[in-house]
Amino acid sequence: MRPLNALVAAGAASVLALAGCSSDDSTNTEASSTVSETSSSATATSSEDTDDMDDMDDADDHGEHGDHDDDAMAGHNHPADGGPAPEGMVPADNAKFPVGSEVKVLADHMPGMKGAEGKVVGVFNTTTYSVSYTPTDGSEPVKDHRWVVHEELESPGEAPLADGSEITINAEHMAGMKGAKGTVDYSTQEPVYMVDIDEDGMTMKNHKWVTESELAPED
Repeated sequence: MRPLNALVAAGAASVLALAGCSSDDSTNTEASSTVSETSSSATATSSEDTDDMDDMDDADDHGEHGDHDDDAMAGHNHPADGGPAPEGMVPADNAKFPVGSEVKVLADHMPGMKGAEGKVVGVFNTTTYSVSYTPTDGSEPVKDHRWVVHEELESPGEAPLADGSEITINAEHMAGMKGAKGTVDYSTQEPVYMVDIDEDGMTMKNHKWVTESELAPED
């Protein structure tokens, strides 16, 4: 009987040993799975955090662009009072709208201008130019700025200048304009006006410039 008992005992020991190994393997597998899941979760969280930071950066960038656009739209940086006309300009005696005339502005040089009411405070005979130029303050290049008169150019020579002529602007209708270099787009010989403009309850005095064809009698 002893050999049989010994055999049974040995078999039981083997079963217990195998059970122990199986339990260890299961525990190790579960632990490995837990570590893997934790790592994946951490990676996903890190990725989400990175995406959130990118979204915040994008929002900041758009905000900066929005601020820039708001500044650009603020009356194109025109001063509230444009000041007197340049020295040496010749008053126009044959103007359709004499000084003091109430007019309606047909030009759309800047937001809110078209259809605004105005009053003529000066009218002159000269050559008036549309110009394109690069502002001195680092702003984006300006295309087809209307208008600059011949007397507002640095050493321009005899009028009229040909289209494409290179120029230096001495006027300061807008920020970054004075001293800017540019070119003539085209010109007109019609009378040019300096106008006080009423726009949305605000008055822009001595606005330069509006040509005769850009004005109509006030209704």
